[in-house]
Amino acid sequence: MGMKPLSAFSRLSGECSGGYVSDLLSDVMANAKAGDLWVTLQTHQNIVAVASLKEIAGIIIIGGREPEKTTLAKADEENIPILLTNLPAFEVVGRLYQMGISGGR
Repeated sequence: MGMKPLSAFSRLSGECSGGYVSDLLSDVMANAKAGDLWVTLQTHQNIVAVASLKEIAGIIIIGGREPEKTTLAKADEENIPILLTNLPAFEVVGRLYQMGISGGR
């Protein structure tokens, strides 16, 4: 998918158990599961706090949006992988599904 890893490089080979896509932090807090890959367009450091709280496996930021420097620093501190892709969310989720990563568990 042409993803560029930006943080927590030591966890990039870790496993994920599913996926979740949302841009609403409250929705992710209520519905994402530990081990999910989270697909979002958000770039601020609050995404790291939510990912840490929910024990998210990693965050994929879509559409080529660049995360803030404070976001990357916080992600490294919390050991949360952030990956960047130029693809839109629809395309990313479709490809993840083809790879066997789904939201239904």
